Amino acid sequence: MEKGAARQKEGLRGRDSSGGPSEGPEGPQKGPRRQLTEKGPISGAMGPISRTVGTVSRALGPAVAPGPPSGAPNPHADSWLQRMLGLVLKASDLRVSLTEAIPVTVLLLQRYMAEEPPPVPNAPCPAYYYYDVTVTDGTYQEKCLLAPQLNGLVQRNGLGAGRQIKITQCSYMYNERSLSPGFVCIEELEILEGVSVFAGLPSQLRICHVKTMLPLKGSRKHYLPLWNNDDPFGEMWVARKPLREASLEEFKPTSISILAMTWESKLSFPPLRVRIIHKSRLRYFGKPKTKLDVPYQAYFDVADQSGMVLMVLWGSLCPEWYHSMKIGTVLLLEKYAVKKSLSSKIQSSPEDLHMKRFSSIEIALNVRDPPAKINIIPEHKIKPEWKLPEVEYQFVTRSELDKLAQNQFCDIIGLVQYVGRVERKKRKGCVDDFWTYRWVHVVDGTSEQPFIIELFSTSQPDIFEQIYPMTYLVCTQMRVEQNISENGSSTAYLTTSMKTQMFTSGWHKGQPYIKDPKVQNFIQWMRTQEEASYVDKVVIGGYHRFPPLPRTFAEYCKNMNEELVLISISEIEKEIDSLNYREQKHIAFQGIISAIRCVSCSSTSQDASGESPMQIEKSSSVGTSLSEQQQARESTSRQKSPSLEQQTIVTRSCVKRRISAVETTDHPPVTSQHSYLTRSTSKRRTLPNFSQDNSVANKDNAEVMETAQTHETGNKEIADGSEKVHRQRMCHNSWESLLWTSVKENLAQHLNFSKIFPESFPCKFNYAHKEVLLKQYNLQAAKFQPEKCLASGEMSHFENACPLEYYQVAILGVNHDTAVEVALLNDSYLFQVKEASQNAAPSHKNGTTPCQETINQGGLFELLSLPDDFKAAALENQRVICILDVCPLDNEKTEVFLRKIYKITEVDVVNQT
Repeated sequence: MEKGAARQKEGLRGRDSSGGPSEGPEGPQKGPRRQLTEKGPISGAMGPISRTVGTVSRALGPAVAPGPPSGAPNPHADSWLQRMLGLVLKASDLRVSLTEAIPVTVLLLQRYMAEEPPPVPNAPCPAYYYYDVTVTDGTYQEKCLLAPQLNGLVQRNGLGAGRQIKITQCSYMYNERSLSPGFVCIEELEILEGVSVFAGLPSQLRICHVKTMLPLKGSRKHYLPLWNNDDPFGEMWVARKPLREASLEEFKPTSISILAMTWESKLSFPPLRVRIIHKSRLRYFGKPKTKLDVPYQAYFDVADQSGMVLMVLWGSLCPEWYHSMKIGTVLLLEKYAVKKSLSSKIQSSPEDLHMKRFSSIEIALNVRDPPAKINIIPEHKIKPEWKLPEVEYQFVTRSELDKLAQNQFCDIIGLVQYVGRVERKKRKGCVDDFWTYRWVHVVDGTSEQPFIIELFSTSQPDIFEQIYPMTYLVCTQMRVEQNISENGSSTAYLTTSMKTQMFTSGWHKGQPYIKDPKVQNFIQWMRTQEEASYVDKVVIGGYHRFPPLPRTFAEYCKNMNEELVLISISEIEKEIDSLNYREQKHIAFQGIISAIRCVSCSSTSQDASGESPMQIEKSSSVGTSLSEQQQARESTSRQKSPSLEQQTIVTRSCVKRRISAVETTDHPPVTSQHSYLTRSTSKRRTLPNFSQDNSVANKDNAEVMETAQTHETGNKEIADGSEKVHRQRMCHNSWESLLWTSVKENLAQHLNFSKIFPESFPCKFNYAHKEVLLKQYNLQAAKFQPEKCLASGEMSHFENACPLEYYQVAILGVNHDTAVEVALLNDSYLFQVKEASQNAAPSHKNGTTPCQETINQGGLFELLSLPDDFKAAALENQRVICILDVCPLDNEKTEVFLRKIYKITEVDVVNQT
């Protein structure tokens, strides 16, 4: 049932796909132009740098990029990049500043482990990775090294494939220990935003010619994926190894049980014939000083008629064999090693207990000592007398899930109903290593509730990046999480394990689970379903508030990996600035709920012409919205940032709705105490805030926004004078405490993170624009693919899956000198999942919306139908612990939601002392 039930009703039989990692398309990002001034001389070793001044290490690794030709005529005489190379090579210090730089387009970003990580001043840890950037001027392409102090531009997705930049300072580096040519190092650049990369697009942009497959700096032999280390990446990963068609009669294999008894007394071992039962994701163990060329390993559970044992694939054998070693594959191992098992984390799951497991040993497949010799036996040559065990599954239905125990393993199959955006979680340690994951909802017809799946990357990027609604999804070796709610009920969801494998439509052919009875039952059920009954229910993207947080703050602290749980309210901005692209994190701090306002971005209804609303943000003029006294105070306080931003609704004549964020400022930006503009300060806008009275706020909301919005399909302006403009409806229903009234004018610092972005709301899935949606909700692609970007520009907004309504909540610091404003989503946003009620999750009765409910101006008797403990905390000015969900969606967009509040108990006080 993929883009129609008819396609899926054939069952789980599709193309047999096998290939390397897929990379989604990526296009240019629009917005104001930004000047980057991270520059400084390079000399000897790293010198001190700040956000504006930096240096680049002079340590020279083996260079592999060819330099410009000499003597022969230059075929790219009109190329600006060629002229730049000529200038930098003629400079006495091999460094040049380029005042007349022209825009070049980033075609490719490539990441690799540094051999000797240069320390970056003001950074918590050294730069463990280098980035090679391939750029083109439309005539010539050049592969350059990005100076380490500019790594943050990539890590925050400010510098990405398809972006246009100006190289304003660069140097040329040689490896003093090699005779190879040198390479260009970009030391300073300017990112151009709002410039169309598609105007007069040269044909050369469509193919990225990389001059070398090896990294520029050092002696690394391979690149890593741009956003994690778990996925296979690059052409060195072999898609399929040939099968062994020669006769097998000459081999007399031993058994696993005999190996377990005799391995210590032997130096070499007879052949072993086994079937792969489970397969793990890849593990990358590279470190800066690791000398291994390909530091990977992968685990497999393999079995024969005598039992099961762990097999470990090491080093460069991983790129050669990992893709070909599939679940159910039969291997003939001619040469291998047997070692005492040290892999305690790879445990047998409960359903494997029927099969004897030899946990004291493991089979090691290495490049040497001895060099492994591996054969894949074709299916037609497998004989019944070998008595190899079949792959067995433990499929469960959704109606059975709630009965499973915590940490139990199971397999599931279902129809994808919701796919969330890809996010990242930082791994332990002071390195820029992340897990990538997304939330997926799957239905199987046995329950009104879906499977809720926390799906981490399983080294299957082709599948992970192509999960979308209305496809069949199979996940094996999933682990059960039973979440106990405050009322004693439990909400079960699934998360991946080390041995999880996933399969979606197009990948089911030949998989052993096809014959499983529950899989067959699901196929029969799907054949009875009509596509129309699911089309309106499928959703993609948006903020996913799950799983429920622990019931008490003491339990929350126990689950946190970080030693420091609580931060001060004044440190929130610094904490947010430290996050990287799509990095999800909880932030806990103390405060007092002091004011609440409900906001609706979807109040404008379609008119007869079929126009639909489009949300646009604008910073209102401080001079027109605040009193003269307040203007003077804000102009003298560099730390006090503006409060809630003004939003408007714009409609345009088109069938499909678009949501975009465009920002205009009528006054100089209010800066923080830093000398540079941080991502968080760039996102703080001005709305009629809680410090204004209702008359001022209403007057500001009545102003008609005059702005033009440019869309990514070029320089074409979408908004013009002929478009109808409707202001956003700021609900008059709002509340503020007496404490807030008395202190809001005298705050030393007032932070605002209550901005809502279109990406925060899920939208209904549209199969006709599948590629556009996948591009938006996957991570930024490493390679520029202009043909897909051009197609994606045809549509950038889809029908919302929920009302665009939320709350703006002002939280006062416990010392009454600092405040922060954040967003809070209402329950109409959430998917219909029976989960524990969250303290900070307001619910609505009788289908009403926040703006339809009344607020008693003297109290919170019916304030937005918030939970009673939330209202009590606000009414009584209680000191509470607030938990924020923070996720940078892009370099200029950071999503901040109030997730939950905890009342402070005696247990919490004792635990924190």
